[in-house]
Amino acid sequence: MAVAAGLLAAGLAAPALAADDPSENDQLWINEPYDKTLPLGTGGGQPPSRTLGVGIYHDNENVTVTDGKLFIDISGLTGVAEVTWPENCTPSGTSAVCDVPQVPTIGGDYEDQVFLKVRAADGARAGAKGRIAYEASATGGPDGTLTAPHESFDTTLTVGSGPDLSIDPIAPVEAGRPGDERTIPFRVVNNGNESANGITVKLYASYGLRELPRYDGCTYTTVDGDHDAPSTTATCTFDQALAPGDSFDLPKPLTVRLAPYALNERLDLDVEPGHGARDIDSENDYTALEILVDNVADFSVSGDAISGAPDETVTADLTFENKGPAWFGNLGSGEPAVDVRLIVPEGVKVVGVPSGCRPHTLEGGYYPQQTGAPRYDCNPGYWVREDTRRTFSFSVRIDTVVSGETGAVSIHPAFGEFGEAPFDFDPDLANNTAVLAVN
Repeated sequence: MAVAAGLLAAGLAAPALAADDPSENDQLWINEPYDKTLPLGTGGGQPPSRTLGVGIYHDNENVTVTDGKLFIDISGLTGVAEVTWPENCTPSGTSAVCDVPQVPTIGGDYEDQVFLKVRAADGARAGAKGRIAYEASATGGPDGTLTAPHESFDTTLTVGSGPDLSIDPIAPVEAGRPGDERTIPFRVVNNGNESANGITVKLYASYGLRELPRYDGCTYTTVDGDHDAPSTTATCTFDQALAPGDSFDLPKPLTVRLAPYALNERLDLDVEPGHGARDIDSENDYTALEILVDNVADFSVSGDAISGAPDETVTADLTFENKGPAWFGNLGSGEPAVDVRLIVPEGVKVVGVPSGCRPHTLEGGYYPQQTGAPRYDCNPGYWVREDTRRTFSFSVRIDTVVSGETGAVSIHPAFGEFGEAPFDFDPDLANNTAVLAVN
């Protein structure tokens, strides 16, 4: 099921470049579309068009990059596909130069800037392939000009024949409340040139979504949360034939009930043609719907007080607790739900490290040994229930007896730093810190 990939969703892949001078390094990239299959026409008619979004971006948010030029070469599509150019492109023969006045970075504000309409060429046969190639340049960066890596970006278009099931766009659900029932407007359209003889629908509902409708022909599976986040999955088979251009609705509306412990939920929807038929464009067969609930989860941490003589080894327990009422999971990224951090007190040395804890330098860098580090970050998993309680037991050797020495214990968002609001769903930040006291 596609949800397995969705749980670790990837963004634009190029890493930001680091430098002592924040304006020293930068790199231009092209976000090219995935390879795509173009359907033939139905009944000898004109093939339908598809839209390809292309864009350019750069790494360094401290640098302004302007006057972007995206160079697109479609000479490899001859006899395979036809392209309609957008207004910001100036074509010349089988190529075009497309203008991008302001080039964004790879952060959350990135959007494609060039949208090509493509369709199978008249007379093209199923199985024919063609290639679009991209190059790019822009003004900016340490040298005044940025250039994307040469001959590194392209899209392959394949002419196909078959059904193309597509889920209509569904807007995210916002400001839900525990106990609400929400109706999800789920509809499937066949945009291909052949009928789908039956449809398989797969639903994945996260822990805070309850009471999925019961449809005939569905198998329901519940994950209890021993290894993966608790959830419910339904796999449904419907025998309805779906001709080109026709749509499919479930036998009764798709509804979900928001549990008392619901917070940031997701509902994954996946469709495919029945009887083993291949969908010619699986990219639009899947969607992950975000369902946001007005709820809170009170994260807290407690430290310990230890004592002992020189060279004595004792146990220090650090405990993370979610006091609810909501659960929490990083279901999109798979990052830890929380980092429980220990800054080791002076005069003691960690000689035994519990499972799930990683050694670091004080600043969070790499530390070569498992024991003896000045800092540890502990991970209770990528999700925590509304009543999760997890204790991390460290073996600590007292090297020097210093009365009243303390180490800091705190909780943080994964890969973040403790700030003004580390968890926007946490109603009480006062219990997000504690101490490990020695003697």
